[in-house]
Amino acid sequence: MKIKLDENFDLRHIPVITEHGHDVDTVSQERLCGSNDEVIYEMCQASGRLLWTFDMDFSNPLRFPPANTSGIVVIRPARQTFSLERMAILTALDRMKRESPAGKLWIAEHGCVRVYSPDGK
Repeated sequence: MKIKLDENFDLRHIPVITEHGHDVDTVSQERLCGSNDEVIYEMCQASGRLLWTFDMDFSNPLRFPPANTSGIVVIRPARQTFSLERMAILTALDRMKRESPAGKLWIAEHGCVRVYSPDGK
């Protein structure tokens, strides 16, 4: 799956994501750091990339509807530490082995992924 990491993502997480077979690029690689959220959302739509972020603004499906996207994954560790972030990331990666996030909003925590699907499925 093609994934775009938001600028708030620690780049040290990239190897674990690519080891799971995903193609990763970042907001910073595209020189979009500091861009407003709408620009990031539109770039992900245009490039067909699944957005991974820590930014809770993207958890609002009215503002950022997931239906016509490759999906939005908001990583929510219990605290903002590298190891807790990694556990939430691994939870999302494990879920992606069984289910596609396309068209959905996922909120990934350690051991749990909450899913918002516009069609209720």
